[in-house]
Amino acid sequence: MNAAEPCGLEAALVRSQSWLRITASDRCAPARQPRSRLARRERLYCRDSANLASRAARETMRILIIEDEKKTAAFLHKGLREAGFVADVVEDGEEGLFKALSLDYELVILDAMLPRRDGWSVLRELRKHGRSMPVLFLTARSAVTERVKGLELGADDYLVKPYAFTELLARVRALLRRRAERQPDTIEIADLRLDLVGLRAHRGATRIDLAPKEFALLSLLARRQGEVLSRLVIAEQVWDIHFESDSNVVDVAIRRLRRKVDDPFPQKLIHTVRGMGYVLECR
Repeated sequence: MNAAEPCGLEAALVRSQSWLRITASDRCAPARQPRSRLARRERLYCRDSANLASRAARETMRILIIEDEKKTAAFLHKGLREAGFVADVVEDGEEGLFKALSLDYELVILDAMLPRRDGWSVLRELRKHGRSMPVLFLTARSAVTERVKGLELGADDYLVKPYAFTELLARVRALLRRRAERQPDTIEIADLRLDLVGLRAHRGATRIDLAPKEFALLSLLARRQGEVLSRLVIAEQVWDIHFESDSNVVDVAIRRLRRKVDDPFPQKLIHTVRGMGYVLECR
């Protein structure tokens, strides 16, 4: 044994002192703070709410396809829905004009040759009635005179058949971007302020917490302020469902929206028009 090494009682005392130093340092070390579950939950909730709201906004972006060739119409409908849009299809110009004037579409894809009313006439009537949504004109005719005619009547873009769907989708997105750039980022009605980019709502200085579908419903009413919207229009625009007379989904949603937007404030903005629908306006 090395004479320098402690032994017996002396060695036990050294080990005991070392253990005491270690445990003392452990007790003096600051306790490791556990991660706050509540804070984490709140961050996840905010992130998920933002994602849902953004997705709801995209899903309420509606496109009307006026195309009489069934295979082409089905192909466009499927592709646009897979790209995240809500798409409606009609097969003749007369019904297409009626839907385009009755509902709130972000964009119209319009074929030139249609039964009952041709695409030129549909486009002319849309612009005559002040509907400014972008129109993407489709035709099998490649003559310059045909393209010029469509553009002069108010078409925003022109695509000659046959075309690749990827090109059509790129043109659709480009037209929608241009439309978004022309539209305001906020809507203000009385003391109600909607931030359409940040997906936030305020009345005065009070922030109103809305679910994604509630914001979509309120923004629809706000964009068309002063216009009475039927339950059919609201159901199709916000939920993409065909309205049934015994369904009260719209009434329930309006009631919940009023609790947040109107009930806490003296001035009421959402009004019922008996037998017709709902309107958002100052009275």
